[in-house]
Amino acid sequence: MKKEQKDFSYYQLKLQEHIEASFPEKLHDSKFISQRARWAVNAYEGAFRSGNDVAKCDEIADFILYEGLHFSKFTTLFEVLTYEFNDLLFDFEFRDFALKILPNCDEVFEQYDLTDDFAYTNDYDVLYTELTGFISIWIEKNGIQ
Repeated sequence: MKKEQKDFSYYQLKLQEHIEASFPEKLHDSKFISQRARWAVNAYEGAFRSGNDVAKCDEIADFILYEGLHFSKFTTLFEVLTYEFNDLLFDFEFRDFALKILPNCDEVFEQYDLTDDFAYTNDYDVLYTELTGFISIWIEKNGIQ
């Protein structure tokens, strides 16, 4: 069985890309990113030494790398903005606006147990509706700028 070489920088870059897209508030947490990348390398190496094929080693490493990083507050907020407020912002403004108001939405998110599979629960629809209302009120009070 031939081993596919995966090193620390591979997992670090992979995680950074995921965080940039879905968890931009964590992008500057280099300690977290480095630690997860090291864990993923170790998991891959251990799985390979245990006789797993490359696909299974990748699966195990990815599980470690992305644990707790499947449900994204930012992505949820971004989706609410793009679907419910698409007439108020230009496409290129959604990301910046989502980053701007994300900290203000904590009180809404704190009402839910945001597990990795939260987006597949009935509570997700309730959260989506609450965020829509919260954003409407926030824009009414603070404006878009």
